[in-house]
Amino acid sequence: MFSLKRYLKELPLFFLVFLIPMSGCSSSNNAVTPDEARSIAEEAYFFAFPMLENYRAMQVQAILPGIFNRFRHTTKLAGPDDTDVVRENNDTLYSVLWLDLRAEPVVVTVPPIADRYYSFQLIDLYTHNFGYIGTRCTGTGTRTFAVAGPHWEGEKPAGADDLFRSESDFLLCLVRTGVNIDLPGDYEKVLGIQKLYTAKPLSVFLGLQTPAPFPMDIFPPFDQEKTDSPGFITYFNFLLGQLEVHPSEKDLIEKFGRIGIGPGFNFDENELSSAVRSAIHEGIDSAREQIWGCDSMLGDMKNSWILSKRIFGSREQMQGKYLIRAGAARVGLYGVDLEEAYYPSATFTPDGMTFNAHENDYALTFLPGSLPPVKELGFWSITMYSMPDQRMIHNPINRYSIGDRTQGLRYGEDGSLKIYLQKDVPEEGAENWLPAPDGQFSVTMRMYLPEDGAIDPLYAPPPVMKVE
Repeated sequence: MFSLKRYLKELPLFFLVFLIPMSGCSSSNNAVTPDEARSIAEEAYFFAFPMLENYRAMQVQAILPGIFNRFRHTTKLAGPDDTDVVRENNDTLYSVLWLDLRAEPVVVTVPPIADRYYSFQLIDLYTHNFGYIGTRCTGTGTRTFAVAGPHWEGEKPAGADDLFRSESDFLLCLVRTGVNIDLPGDYEKVLGIQKLYTAKPLSVFLGLQTPAPFPMDIFPPFDQEKTDSPGFITYFNFLLGQLEVHPSEKDLIEKFGRIGIGPGFNFDENELSSAVRSAIHEGIDSAREQIWGCDSMLGDMKNSWILSKRIFGSREQMQGKYLIRAGAARVGLYGVDLEEAYYPSATFTPDGMTFNAHENDYALTFLPGSLPPVKELGFWSITMYSMPDQRMIHNPINRYSIGDRTQGLRYGEDGSLKIYLQKDVPEEGAENWLPAPDGQFSVTMRMYLPEDGAIDPLYAPPPVMKVE
């Protein structure tokens, strides 16, 4: 799962979408009772929460710096010195491309990538994953794809392999490119691949006249305190006014209109009666309590591992799952579909005791035939984090994750694999050692391109056990 915090200062983020005809209207709340207002506010906050989180990121990464339609790349893997990040992966470099499609589509070209996993994930304003380019979906050859907004009426451009249509005119293209730090020269190779990612407006791609740009001075400044109050409706109305409301949700948005919610509606909290305003506050508080308390809806527990369910996906996969989508946005925006990557995590032994390397040594033993199943060019890793801060830790061998790409792993003659999770070098040697902090810790397994049988049912790694 992509950790947003690391990129809030260095990567562009932006969204803007189609303004539908109700823009500029307002809706009366005179007929709504406090009980109705409370219920509607709760439901609307579930719906809005992922969009609000997205807008918070937009302000810092896209709206303020004004960077669109060009790639920004991270050039090093996350490590213990990246203190703004929680539970980041140590497997891929990120590239981020925010697209402004109001004037015209954008065409992206990817070079051939035959020796590693990569993915281009397309995410709309709702935070639905509406398209992928990469190892899983399109293979390893050169790929050129166009991305168009909801009101562009053209066909797939000449020279493009794919055309993706977004429900929003602004969207995120988030790229992950696998890096094997144990392979000499691989880092530099990936940096070279990143330089070959290109994005061009359609007019430039086709050699046509470039259309006039759209204005950028339309965004209300983000205020977290306001989003935790009835003021969230101001942002929600703005965002609804910038996208194409899906036919399946028009009745729902119309119901939200009873408390002043709608595409482009003007909202003034002071125009609410005190009873309705208090009821909306109560609905928001109830929604936030449920969003922060819905972890059981996001994953199952087996072998003391939390197995992430399908909490990110396409509109069709996530239709109507508003509380789950809100909970997923809370734990981390922009997660991929299970078919792309699957992330079990563990913090406890089977008897419910928190991992603590100051007190115990631990081991994770994969019996023959039980290694994490991944497809060709996929891979798996286990990353170590200190608790409660959830950061990678400095260690004497500079190893922050271990997995099937780790050089020198020792397997048993029967194909079994034992990984040691402890603070000191095991007596057996460092080959299978993932260094732990001198205290509490947690681990996350990442399976890139899991086999179909690993996600239905969800694959459960063997339990992490104390070494007696």
